[in-house]
Amino acid sequence: MSEEPRDVFRLSPDWLSVQEVVDAVSSSSCGAVSVFIGTTREDQVDGRKVVGLEYEAYEAMVQSEFSQLCGDLRARWPSLLHICIHHRLGWVKVGEASVVVAISSPHRHDGQQAVQLCVSRLKGSVPIWKKEVYDTQEVSWKENAECRWSQSSGSASETKKC
Repeated sequence: MSEEPRDVFRLSPDWLSVQEVVDAVSSSSCGAVSVFIGTTREDQVDGRKVVGLEYEAYEAMVQSEFSQLCGDLRARWPSLLHICIHHRLGWVKVGEASVVVAISSPHRHDGQQAVQLCVSRLKGSVPIWKKEVYDTQEVSWKENAECRWSQSSGSASETKKC
């Protein structure tokens, strides 16, 4: 008997467990679990050091965007079995995981490609925003290049950040 595909998305202010995300997609019918862990990096911006990120989300819309994303991934790679994303909200200090993505598939190729597209689409369409916090106590909302409402993508009238 084959398993039914499962899609899991969770927003949390708590530390992320990579093992929990991997366990959510593991299956005896799949030979591959592809994983991405996005961490907060120490960066220098205009002479200021990033000490952490602060995440916010439009939680009422996140689940529907996630469902659409999973549907798109499954349409492109029908062999995908389970998809799980856990994303932090609130304060995430340098070195900690902000997002963990795992996808199970019978073979590695589809899962690895799906994870790459999943992360790009997550950054580009799911309403989660981040601001950088610097050692000077200044903050700056940051926009991912993938955002469909990005000013760099041609829509200068919209100012939302993700």
